[in-house]
Amino acid sequence: MTADRALLQTTELSKRYGDVDALAPLDLTVRAGERVVLVGHNGSGKSTLLRMVAGLLEPSDGEIRIGGAPSGSLEARAITSFLPDEPVLYDDLSVREHVDYIGRLHGTDGYGDEEADIAERLGIAHRIDDLPARFSRGLRQKTALLLGLTRPFDLLIVDEPFVGLDLAGKAALVELLEERHQAGATLVVATHDAEYADRVDRCIALRDGEVTFDGPAHKADIAKLVSV
Repeated sequence: MTADRALLQTTELSKRYGDVDALAPLDLTVRAGERVVLVGHNGSGKSTLLRMVAGLLEPSDGEIRIGGAPSGSLEARAITSFLPDEPVLYDDLSVREHVDYIGRLHGTDGYGDEEADIAERLGIAHRIDDLPARFSRGLRQKTALLLGLTRPFDLLIVDEPFVGLDLAGKAALVELLEERHQAGATLVVATHDAEYADRVDRCIALRDGEVTFDGPAHKADIAKLVSV
């Protein structure tokens, strides 16, 4: 996919809950290879937008296309890796079994050298045969990151990935995200972490469901935009 082609596009996308607009009509284009950070206070609409892009939440109006395919379709899901703000894991599968399961779903070999390297860098290699159901919030987050990063994708959507991570885990994740970008992936990351937000190409800020900033990250007042 060429770098000037739209990978993610929304048209008049909106979400309402009764009389409350969780997301005002949004026209958004993210081109292949862009690194986008999505910022805003709690309840600004970030998670609502990402869940609709991932095909997990039905829009009230408008449409979303990923790689030209409708969001939620098999074609869109095949090229999109989504990590929600709360890790979704199976109680009866070890970390290794989770990776093997994801591998079978996406036609990869499961837990191998590449997966072991990511697990080591995230600091969970020593827990690879343990059940995530017994993990702390931080270890569960690292497990979810491992799963999201080892499956194939063109578009990576991540909601608050730094929550619960220690300093070493945050540093490792920043490196891994940069490596995926250098390999050609498009990144859309929702975060309150101003340090990471200052490292990307583009910043989109939401407040009360509306876009208040969309431009180069270095021109954004990140600390103000991510304030609660």
